[in-house]
Amino acid sequence: MSTSQPPADGSSAVAAEPTSLSPSRAGDFMQCPLLYRFRVIDRLPEKPSEAATRGTLVHAVLERLFDDPAAERTVPRAKAMIPGQWDRLLEARPELGGLFGEDGGEERLARWMGEAEQLVERWFSLEDPTRLEPAEREMFVETELPSGLRLRGVIDRVDIAPTGEVRIVDYKTGKAPRPEYSEGALFQMKFYALVIWRLKKVLPRRLQLVYLGSGDVLTYDPQQADLERTERKLLALWEAIREATRTGDWRPRPTKLCGWCDHQAVCPEFGGTPPVYPLIVSPAASGEDGQGRMGPV
Repeated sequence: MSTSQPPADGSSAVAAEPTSLSPSRAGDFMQCPLLYRFRVIDRLPEKPSEAATRGTLVHAVLERLFDDPAAERTVPRAKAMIPGQWDRLLEARPELGGLFGEDGGEERLARWMGEAEQLVERWFSLEDPTRLEPAEREMFVETELPSGLRLRGVIDRVDIAPTGEVRIVDYKTGKAPRPEYSEGALFQMKFYALVIWRLKKVLPRRLQLVYLGSGDVLTYDPQQADLERTERKLLALWEAIREATRTGDWRPRPTKLCGWCDHQAVCPEFGGTPPVYPLIVSPAASGEDGQGRMGPV
């Protein structure tokens, strides 16, 4: 699971041109180029959400559970780990302490923790951790393609069979998508498979998405042609990102997901005005202000 967090003090970080691509940020650009700009270039802060934070907590438990001997990887043990991992998360990100408010906060927190327990327990019905010995957990990967594009991300789990076959596993705390949307769900996994293939010279045997929200497991066995197509798609995506960075032309793309966006106040689709574009643009691109900078998109 790859995520980027805003500065702890709630302020924007210094704007900078993008230098690499992760599955999350690639997904942002495909969803809405303006959202990508707000997150990557402007680095506007975003409020933490209960759902995303619960996902981070569950991921932490599933990662740490494998520190225990196989026989001790049980449902009660996993549930018992949740409070401690929540404390660790709060220590790393103190701003999460205000996630549940003050009035009724304890009751909301208890309900939220209970939901996390349910997700962790459901995992045991989908996989047997006593029979798994992951080669890697929360594995940071990074590689540079021949084109110069740098890809990076964090893989939840990598399993390697005695025969050397590689399985890439990702946990999702939401529900599995409908079959017609499965290709979009697999994009992240093909991204990771491409990085492993280019980095380790090994074609992963299986990609596995474990949906804890609905109790489904989606698997896909990639072929080399799949990863070559993914690489071409990423190169085209990166060229579009570079062009938008050069020109400052980041278009909003309205969808149903806009209702969950933290940046409605500065989005033209909601009557807002984006911040002044903080990067130098190409003189041939527009030059509206005559200073090599652009105003709001």
